[in-house]
Amino acid sequence: MQPKIRFTASKAPAAQSALARLTARYGQTDLRRASVVVALGGDGFMLETLHAQSGRDLPVYGMNCGTIGFLMNAYIDDGLPERLQLAEEALLNPLSMQAENVRGKVTNALAVNEVSLLRQGPQAARLRVSIDGRERMAELVCDGALVATPAGSTAYNYSAHGAILPIGADVLALTAMSAFRPRRWRGALLPKTAEVRFDVLDSDKRPVMADADSRNSVRDVISVVVRSNSEISYRLLFDPGHGLEERLIREQFV
Repeated sequence: MQPKIRFTASKAPAAQSALARLTARYGQTDLRRASVVVALGGDGFMLETLHAQSGRDLPVYGMNCGTIGFLMNAYIDDGLPERLQLAEEALLNPLSMQAENVRGKVTNALAVNEVSLLRQGPQAARLRVSIDGRERMAELVCDGALVATPAGSTAYNYSAHGAILPIGADVLALTAMSAFRPRRWRGALLPKTAEVRFDVLDSDKRPVMADADSRNSVRDVISVVVRSNSEISYRLLFDPGHGLEERLIREQFV
């Protein structure tokens, strides 16, 4: 049975050209009748597509029309229905972010890769870190800190010298950016079930912003709570032998 494909593409010229070619060749199915979504773009667009599919339970197969394409498959015009039928599925649970700002407004958002806290001004952030309601670090002075999923561990987390996590690991990475106190703190690995709370100390003098997947930003936060949301699963499709597990291993040997 041929898959019913819904194509979607980023605004990049390469992605738009690919969209025109593929829809002319394979057609375009209405989203309500589609059995699979094919996303054309880069990793950022894949994250947008996954967030847009919340509640639909549709698998997403990405083809790289961007730069890195860690979450994408190679772009090839030919044989797409066959590739979709042979594709391997990976299930990802996002992070839930609950951020409260200085005015008491609470913002909730989801993140496939990471939730990050970043200093807003020239001075380093001062954060208190608690895990499952227990204070673990009274003061972390840094440019920022993040909690990353295994799928996101090769993104911002890796750039901040955090650990790469196996895709099947029930673990989250807690990583600091440019930690000043404790000096050069390397971060921590936490159970997937852990609830991480950041309290911003001295928020009037050292303002901090929170961000979920570089999509949902909240300025002037005073507290941020992060946990894995096991009630939501995103379905990604990969060509056989090129799934996330293989990519995470390969990334460590380049």
